[in-house]
Amino acid sequence: MSRWHRVVPVLGVAVLLGAIWKSIHTLSSSGILLEAMIDFVLIGSLGAVLLYVWVWLPESGISPRFYPRIVTRAIGGVAVMAVVLALRVLHPGVTVDFSFGTQAVLVAIGTMAGLGIGVYEARTLIQAEILEARNEELKRTEERLEEAVGDLEDSNDRLEQFAYAASHDLQEPLRMVTSYLRLIENRYGDELDDDCTEFIEFAVDGADRMRAMIDGLLDYSRVETQGDPFETVDLDAVLDDVLTDLQFKIDETDTEISREPLPAVDGDRRQFQQLFQNLVSNAIDYSGDEPPRIHVSATPEGDDVTIAVRDEGVGIDADDTDRIFDIFQRLHSSEEQAGSGLGLALCKRIVERHDGEIDVESEPGVGSTFAVTLPLRTDPPAPAERRRSARPTET
Repeated sequence: MSRWHRVVPVLGVAVLLGAIWKSIHTLSSSGILLEAMIDFVLIGSLGAVLLYVWVWLPESGISPRFYPRIVTRAIGGVAVMAVVLALRVLHPGVTVDFSFGTQAVLVAIGTMAGLGIGVYEARTLIQAEILEARNEELKRTEERLEEAVGDLEDSNDRLEQFAYAASHDLQEPLRMVTSYLRLIENRYGDELDDDCTEFIEFAVDGADRMRAMIDGLLDYSRVETQGDPFETVDLDAVLDDVLTDLQFKIDETDTEISREPLPAVDGDRRQFQQLFQNLVSNAIDYSGDEPPRIHVSATPEGDDVTIAVRDEGVGIDADDTDRIFDIFQRLHSSEEQAGSGLGLALCKRIVERHDGEIDVESEPGVGSTFAVTLPLRTDPPAPAERRRSARPTET
């Protein structure tokens, strides 16, 4: 391939030598310096351009395997002009006499045109090869993605099977352990000392917490596979149902809940109810010593809406705000606060299924605000779609 690269400077040097010879011949025959200089410029410029192309090609990014194409196109341009000149000579009806300078200009134009066409074709072919390589890489990436999706689906199936086994096969032994411990306590309670009674209570409590963790794991694993189809969901109505379910807990803790109107979104109503129930219940549980004060608000942001659940509770350390949404992450011991460590992880997975985001801003001793950003439904629901209860704005 390098020999083709050498063809260009050889042609350039040959043209320059020809330009020098022609200018000397013109000067000696006519004695007119200006005419000799014009001949040198007309012919020598072609040689200079050829030499410039020779220097430029290695730095142009064009592969040497395209040099033959460029050279042949340049030679082809010269050949075309030579044919044109030959036809002028052979055609009997043409009486125009081209000077040598005119002929040199035509040859230069043909050479430049051929060079330009060759370089353009080379760049076009390079871009086509790059595009083809990218298409091949994209195809391989799509194949790997399809394989990854298949592996993920298989993994989800195995996870669901495990969760099903955990929910049914593991809970039965736990129920048996709890039942026999209670049976021992009832039958031999009078013969057991305080330590034995306390040990039994610890064992029963551990079994109950393990059962709660298994139930939570089952819900977590089935967010995608067992979720209901999306429909228009009135979040006001969902919050009404959640507050009704939590009414006993609200009354018992003297909780005050203020709320703003919530929009309608597309999603899984049952999972939205789980989401609100976990957030409101957490706000009550982590209220500290004072009666819980909770505010639920909605802020439209373009095509999205941010639902915020703000409390005035114990708050969360800044170092813990990232990990609280991880599975089985707890910030308090089971003695301080009941729970499986799956509630916020379940919230995050539900929000992600709805193409949303969940975040928290908190300050210890001041309170926390859990913000859920969801795609906003563009068309408002008809009046028949909205199911509002007579609950006042404060509970």
